[in-house]
Amino acid sequence: MAAARKNLSALQSGQVSQLLLPFLQLGEDTLDAFEKGLSKAIETDLLAMTVKQRDPAAFEYLRPSSLEEALQYLADLGEDAKIMSGGQSLIPVLNMRLSTPKYLIDIGRVEDLFYIREEDGYLVIGALTKHRDVEFSPLVRKLCPLLIEAVRWIGHPQIRLRGTIGGSIAHADPSAELPCVIAALRGEIVIAHADGEETVTPDEFFLTYLLTSLQPDQMIKELRFPILPETAGYEFTEVSRRHSDFALVEIAAVIDLDENNEITLARLAAGGANPVPCVLEDAEEFLIGKEPTDEVLEEASVLGSEQVEPDSDLHGSVEYRRSLVKALTKRALQTALKRAGGTKG
Repeated sequence: MAAARKNLSALQSGQVSQLLLPFLQLGEDTLDAFEKGLSKAIETDLLAMTVKQRDPAAFEYLRPSSLEEALQYLADLGEDAKIMSGGQSLIPVLNMRLSTPKYLIDIGRVEDLFYIREEDGYLVIGALTKHRDVEFSPLVRKLCPLLIEAVRWIGHPQIRLRGTIGGSIAHADPSAELPCVIAALRGEIVIAHADGEETVTPDEFFLTYLLTSLQPDQMIKELRFPILPETAGYEFTEVSRRHSDFALVEIAAVIDLDENNEITLARLAAGGANPVPCVLEDAEEFLIGKEPTDEVLEEASVLGSEQVEPDSDLHGSVEYRRSLVKALTKRALQTALKRAGGTKG
């Protein structure tokens, strides 16, 4: 109990990295939950390490000027190296010494990775493109407005000015907005290495919490989002404890209708409800060919909530997160339908 109170005091007094605060902010009345949920961390002195260590371990700083140079560094250094793009996720992890690479490869000057363009039916975005550039891009607004809706939920403007679209995907936070969008749209992730490139699907890329199929000698080169039909409606919505916090649950939705007001395209995915972004395929299949009545939307939202497998934590039980999936799915579908010009029946 004494150890738990000491760590709780440190957390509440601001002596711990901001990265952990969304997960660990607690009141005195939840001390028992704190002890149970973090007992193993306390036993291994993880929290004590987090409080005491505010600086990263020593590393050699490398700053390539081209993609080829960066990939050669990765090929030569392997697991001893870590890529940094915007640094919004990596820097806190380094400061807490949860990662201690011998080499830090800063790719911030690799101009080859800054671009937004249309190519072969896809909106293609370079890995180093900033969130803010995506947010205000006329081309993104025209070809994939769902992406803009999602980016606006990412942190604060200061974070969006530094954070990169490739970094967000590589970090693979299941509550992050961009993984949810690229999963919903069945986008593609282009991975580069010294010997060439390969393209993978989100299902192949995201493995579990904060873990991807990226190998030590690989990095994300670009993201490819299918261009949405001009008639399609879209919506991205989420619930968090406060704006810019990690999402408890988020939903990405796209709907298109034909001249008979029947659904011809349905794209749905949930974030924050599974270890990886979850495509709500059962709900999608149910919607195709139906008129979007309130009863149809309600059934689709129920099917979506039954497909997810959320975990319970200090911020929400399994039942609460599942209920959020149901409510947000229906809300997202209703907004997407309005943008598509459809009706609720």
